[in-house]
Amino acid sequence: MPPAESAPLRIGNASGFYGDRFDAVREMLTGGELDVLTGDYLAELTMLILGRDRMKDPRLGYARTFLRQLEEGLGLAHERGVRIVANAGGLNPSGLADAVRELAARVGVSVRVAHVEGDDLTDRFPGALAANAYLGGAGIAACLDAGADVVVTGRVTDAALVTGPAQWHFGWGPEDHDALAGAVVAGHVLECGTQATGGNYAFFADGRYAGRDLRRPGFPLAELHADGSSVITKHPGTGGFVDIGTVTAQLLYETGGARYAGPDVTARLDSVRLAQDGPDRVRVSGVRGEAPPPELKAGLNRLGGWRNEVVFVLTGLDIDAKARLVREQIEDAFARAESRPAEVRWELARTDRPDAATEETASALLRLVVRDPDAEAVGRVVSGAAVETALGSYPGFHVTAPPGKGAPYGVFEAAYVDAGSVAHTAVLDDGRRLPVPAAPRSRALEPVPEPPLPEPPPAGAATRRAPLGLVAGARSGDKGGDANIGVWVRTDDEWRWLAHELTVERLRELLPETAGLTVVRHVLPHLRALNFTVEGLLGEGVAAQARFDPQAKGLGEWLRARHVDIPESLL
Repeated sequence: MPPAESAPLRIGNASGFYGDRFDAVREMLTGGELDVLTGDYLAELTMLILGRDRMKDPRLGYARTFLRQLEEGLGLAHERGVRIVANAGGLNPSGLADAVRELAARVGVSVRVAHVEGDDLTDRFPGALAANAYLGGAGIAACLDAGADVVVTGRVTDAALVTGPAQWHFGWGPEDHDALAGAVVAGHVLECGTQATGGNYAFFADGRYAGRDLRRPGFPLAELHADGSSVITKHPGTGGFVDIGTVTAQLLYETGGARYAGPDVTARLDSVRLAQDGPDRVRVSGVRGEAPPPELKAGLNRLGGWRNEVVFVLTGLDIDAKARLVREQIEDAFARAESRPAEVRWELARTDRPDAATEETASALLRLVVRDPDAEAVGRVVSGAAVETALGSYPGFHVTAPPGKGAPYGVFEAAYVDAGSVAHTAVLDDGRRLPVPAAPRSRALEPVPEPPLPEPPPAGAATRRAPLGLVAGARSGDKGGDANIGVWVRTDDEWRWLAHELTVERLRELLPETAGLTVVRHVLPHLRALNFTVEGLLGEGVAAQARFDPQAKGLGEWLRARHVDIPESLL
């Protein structure tokens, strides 16, 4: 049976990605009260990694770190009555469930382990290494309702790790859209772990955070209420901080417009209200929900080909001439070879400084990246050209690492399938299989009309040219080949300026890489925020590694470093 329904549900998260801080499970289980502990281990790149693991050994395909964390965590959770819900099952949730049972027997902890499956759609997409639908939280709720102590899943939405336990705890049905949407928002804030508690935070150097320990931010938790409202906080005494800014930053991360669609519900991000509720406590309320779309998103990962990379170090004078010479030499070697790589990209990063005090700061980096469907075309052809040029090229020739044979790269793309065609299934500890129906009602997604903008600042006010980041925070990330940049400010006066200053055209001027791409701006007044989607900036996704920053993690910080004319009253 779930805890008393009148009490808030305390859900903590101990993992934001496969490779996150290993001891977070212990920290969360021993640091304060919890009802449910979640772990998010999956990302687009992770599914490719797990797919390659499964190719080597069909028994694998899940996040093995999770098992090692449970060697101690399983007993701690059992002692404290904490349910564990994690998507660490990846491509093999049944295999992970069996492994957890074996571990439980070995460490002497009696637990019931269930899993959720049905997301694997690989048979529908020939040529895909892995194809997985993003399932909602109803399967998790069914497992918990049947008494599971541990629930492992394959590909579910990140927020499903919260919506599932919330449906179980509060008895919500699929038509409780507002409550479900509140849980989705809480889940989205928790999913990336310490990004909600001061990690990767634009204003981390602000004097108001002086004295806060940022070395090891505590992992976040949500106190979720029956109406879907929540308080985002962390365990007492842990590092980092929680305020409206950290929660806003995470809300904007890897989202798009006002409608945030998922299999449980479409949450309206333009309805979210945030309020400081005490030290390290932010109340999230007012969230409205709508019926989910009729289709589920599916992530497709396939092997795209082979890539190789050489980084030439250019030191001192005549940097442009040195870059031109080595480029001509390598291109000439490609022309003489039997085959030229299908894609050849050069990028010169001027990291050098005049009259530099160290050799490293006197050097620039010329990066060569090649890709081709054939491994041979990026192997000896590239490494031979680079090595054989070493004694006959620019003065000071050297590279950051010896060129190798090349490596396979992956490609991610999204597809959409009818929700009713996916066999979402809860598999209980005793082997019973419970079908999980799709939402009884759906609503096709459509854009939300842009809300009215605030009145602009008075014309003629004195301005100063300065970095945008003195006023605005930003967080950026990836969704397949698209990049997302969320930009927010902290006061109404700053919002009046930002909403009119940072248009799509202005963004293109500040970030020239985006100039030829489709850029969509979304306005979220309650958050004093703008969210930009830059379509196609990341090529075929992070696994393809087509860009210097393949996940667009630093894109927002580049934007904040660009200089604009800011009203002096805001500085």
